Amino acid sequence: MTRAAVLGAGSWGTAFAKVLADAGNDVTVWARRQELADELNATRRNERYLPGIDLPAGLRATHDTAEAVRGAELVAVAIPSQSLRENLVAWADLVPQDATLVSLMKGVELGTTKRMSEVIAEVTGAAPERVAVVSGPNLALEIAQEQPTATVVACTDEARAEQVQRICSAPYFRPYTNTDVVGCELGGAVKNVIALACGIAQGMRFGDNTLASIITRGLAETARLGERLGADPMTFAGLAGLGDLVATCNSPLSRNRTFGERLGLGETLDEAQQATHGQVAEGVKSCRAVLELAQHHGVDVPITQSVEAVCFRGLTPQQMLAQLMSRSMKSEI
Repeated sequence: MTRAAVLGAGSWGTAFAKVLADAGNDVTVWARRQELADELNATRRNERYLPGIDLPAGLRATHDTAEAVRGAELVAVAIPSQSLRENLVAWADLVPQDATLVSLMKGVELGTTKRMSEVIAEVTGAAPERVAVVSGPNLALEIAQEQPTATVVACTDEARAEQVQRICSAPYFRPYTNTDVVGCELGGAVKNVIALACGIAQGMRFGDNTLASIITRGLAETARLGERLGADPMTFAGLAGLGDLVATCNSPLSRNRTFGERLGLGETLDEAQQATHGQVAEGVKSCRAVLELAQHHGVDVPITQSVEAVCFRGLTPQQMLAQLMSRSMKSEI
């Protein structure tokens, strides 16, 4: 039994905490709101984020960060990517010095263009080999419903990746290992932006040919960026690349796809946010950072650039389509 802490009680944080508890570990979840921590402890439910899901008895919740991480051998972080640095500054001294740190987040930090594992290592002072990443086709509600799911645990230290693999292996949750942290994190971050594009196409009432084209070309620009940053191209053909991309671009459970659909219907960013109860999709938060990262490295990412323009520069979905379809002809490979 491993003592584990999950910082973040949203849908993915709660689902991953359930996986850890079902795998036989002692798990504490930190909730930003005291009321949510009380609800989890009293009802074994998180109705706002995972309605109808019973949580295991081995899972506890607290609003006290120090209590959550005390004695933890594994600390997983599942909070919005753009708030990671601010929160970690307050938490860094509380985290046990020998704990494995696990990023459950999929984004690129605005301003620094750092991946989430880089932010964790920088703020906590942890060596990069102490930081692992979990990424894959991991829609939280389906995992909480115990539908069979595979994922990737990536860490530059292969032995640590295997350790995390064992800790989070549950009957319905099958982790694979990978040492390509760069590729796994980029796959997770860029797919959110591509899912917004798919949602926009869905809102414009286009069909499967259009979606398949966006997914395929989105994977191509993700791989181009990843290869320039030193990732293994094969990673993008795996669970953290194609697998995550397909799930996020096709599922109505994907906040990015459904948010993009509202943009495709003609809603503004503010209107779409209001319609989703004030929640902004991660791809909206990350598209500017992903675009900045690509431009810094001289990589062409036309879908990402178009999505950023729709979100922040007044480009209409119709103009986005015309812009993408009128690009100069070229070889596919």
